Amino acid sequence: MNIEEFRLYCIHKKGVTEEFPFDAHTLVFKVMGKVFCIAPLERLPPQANLKCDPDRAVELRETYDGVITPGYHMNKVHWNTLFIEQLPPHLLKELIDHSYELIVAKFPKKLRTQWEELPD
Repeated sequence: MNIEEFRLYCIHKKGVTEEFPFDAHTLVFKVMGKVFCIAPLERLPPQANLKCDPDRAVELRETYDGVITPGYHMNKVHWNTLFIEQLPPHLLKELIDHSYELIVAKFPKKLRTQWEELPD
């Protein structure tokens, strides 16, 4: 999966926006204003930071040593950095979904109601 395919998969999820809040090179995907993915476009090879369950994060880092690492400039317990071109597309989609779902699961009631009312 290249960075554009990665971007398209992220942006088509319910309630997602893309922004450049930090600089012109760091793409941030948010669901209802909450960050679930950061993709620094100037870094090569292409990579992204995704939120992850802490236990699963450790398992992924061990299984994909050097391809999935503790989150660069992020909380290393809850975020992983993934080298996206070096992972199978099905795994990338699964990890994007996982990050998205972790954020949605933490929505307060009002935000969850707004999200639920959005079209799929």
